[in-house]
Amino acid sequence: MRKGEIVLFDIGGFAVKIDWSWAILAVMIAWSLAEGFFPALYSGLPTLTYWWMGAAGVIGLFLSILLHELSHSIVGRHYKVPIRGITLFIFGGVAELEEEPLSPKIEFRMAIIGPILSLCLAGLFYLATIGGEAAGWPPPAIGVAHYLASLNLILALFNLAPGFPLDGGRVLRAVLWGRWGDLRRATRVAVKAGIWLAFLLMGTGMVSILAGDLGTGIWWILLGLFLRNAAAGSYYELRTRELMRSRTVRDFMSGSPIAVNSNISLQQFVDDFVLRYHHEFFPVVDEGRILGSAGLEQLKAIPRDAWPTTTVGDVLAPISDRNAIEAQVGAMAALRAMQQQKVSRLMVLDGGILVGILALKDLLKNLSLEVTLQGDLLD
Repeated sequence: MRKGEIVLFDIGGFAVKIDWSWAILAVMIAWSLAEGFFPALYSGLPTLTYWWMGAAGVIGLFLSILLHELSHSIVGRHYKVPIRGITLFIFGGVAELEEEPLSPKIEFRMAIIGPILSLCLAGLFYLATIGGEAAGWPPPAIGVAHYLASLNLILALFNLAPGFPLDGGRVLRAVLWGRWGDLRRATRVAVKAGIWLAFLLMGTGMVSILAGDLGTGIWWILLGLFLRNAAAGSYYELRTRELMRSRTVRDFMSGSPIAVNSNISLQQFVDDFVLRYHHEFFPVVDEGRILGSAGLEQLKAIPRDAWPTTTVGDVLAPISDRNAIEAQVGAMAALRAMQQQKVSRLMVLDGGILVGILALKDLLKNLSLEVTLQGDLLD
């Protein structure tokens, strides 16, 4: 989980998270609905009623985006595409894929299901609007249903725009991938289409500002900037995954790790190792045999006045998935393990022997350098 994200709940095995920025979106939309959209459609209602309608609209937006992303995730699971979860943020939501789909057909089906689901929701809310009017529903209920019908239609149409990483861009990539048989080339074209779409959105924003609509113009510009960065980042992520697929932990580890003896006191451990090298933790060895690790987590559990009389061996963490990994494990699997365990360093073992340290910052830095040196970045 990234900083600023909150896990709300688990649905069908998918962790649903919300970014702090979604709170900004919720407040902005609730305000615009309560002060502008609903009063324009249904005049004469109490102010509090408009705000209740605005709140209902925001809840409907949340559920609509969640169902849209959940549809991607369910289809992905059907085709065994690993997905970490679903995150909602200020510009919508995303199903967090850990790997690219295995074929153009899977990519197409995963991408197209989202807009289809949104179109179905738009139809259901439109029928609710018509049926509610015929049945004599109160105006607030009809107004919210009308808003959600329009919202899901816009959500479907916008996501069908042929620019990666929007659903339409993924559909475009699937078609090109199937035609060329080259995922990287197809991604590159779809990403460039996404960047051009981003420029179009930013241009629309500038026109809106010049026309006097400052709020709408700023929103379009921010959306364009987000899409541009997301598109470029998607291609970089693909290239990174391609590099990692053929590499192992041994390729990225640092050799000759600094290790500590289990018999030294915690005070000596702090003075000679923690304050000198500033690592999160250190391997603990005894006559060349790896015993586990010790670091800040273990130090915090012991009162400072007990450090001189407590040894590292008394508090060390035994070898586990949280502090160790085998050298022959694939680099992508190692990165995924570090993310899941929320750790930034792992001891690297080969047949039970300590051979190195894998640091997340070194792994990411080396990958970034290799992608740059290969020269296959977007123009």
